[in-house]
Amino acid sequence: MGCKAAGASRIIGVDINKDKFDLAKELGATECINPKDYDKTIEQVLQEKTGGGLDYVFECVGNTNTMVAAIKSSHFAFGTTVIVGVSDKNETITIDPMIFLTGRKMASSILGGLRVKDAIPKLVTAYMEKKVDVGKLVTHRLPFEEINKGFDLLQSGKSIRTVLLF
Repeated sequence: MGCKAAGASRIIGVDINKDKFDLAKELGATECINPKDYDKTIEQVLQEKTGGGLDYVFECVGNTNTMVAAIKSSHFAFGTTVIVGVSDKNETITIDPMIFLTGRKMASSILGGLRVKDAIPKLVTAYMEKKVDVGKLVTHRLPFEEINKGFDLLQSGKSIRTVLLF
């Protein structure tokens, strides 16, 4: 949704769960690909599909292998990779430093890099004006007592976001 709102003309969703592709396209993805459908690494596939790499890559899984693949998927001379996903506590990534000397950049993001004090009122206004539909991201609602079921749904890929009801 953010890429679409920012005016991106090509938005490629990457996931190993094809069940998420319809929603991704509904929310703005122009195409979706499953890395398991290829005999090459996902970074090779994306480099080929885009003629050199992506301008912007957002890693939202929190897996260190996908973080490295995201960085390698960015354009050789000017790609930017934003790490959104949170990895396990003691995980690290190892990458050749030359990848950054070529012009690639890496950044992290909490709440989309927004200043909460300024941005939350704008997001609420955008939601109220129906410019942003975060409701489509909520796939389950559960009583708080079923919090573990919410985690199970998320980890199994059957949920985008679960709202817990008190």
